[in-house]
Amino acid sequence: MNTDKLKFIFAEALEIDESLVVDELAYNSIAEWDSIAHMALVTEIDDQFDIMLDTDDVLDMSSFAKAKEILAKYEISFD
Repeated sequence: MNTDKLKFIFAEALEIDESLVVDELAYNSIAEWDSIAHMALVTEIDDQFDIMLDTDDVLDMSSFAKAKEILAKYEISFD
């Protein structure tokens, strides 16, 4: 369930089709995922999962797979 939720957040924040949100999706690998979209993505993740990502995690979030790994540190599990 959290994987679907995170996919939806990525798709909404980056304004891309949800089918494009795969583990390999990486920062700057598509034009839509630039620094401004990255901040929108972080804000949406914070809001939807009711957490506050720290600066290191924001900077480390370089792919969809990495986002799941980072969120696991905040006790958010993925199926």
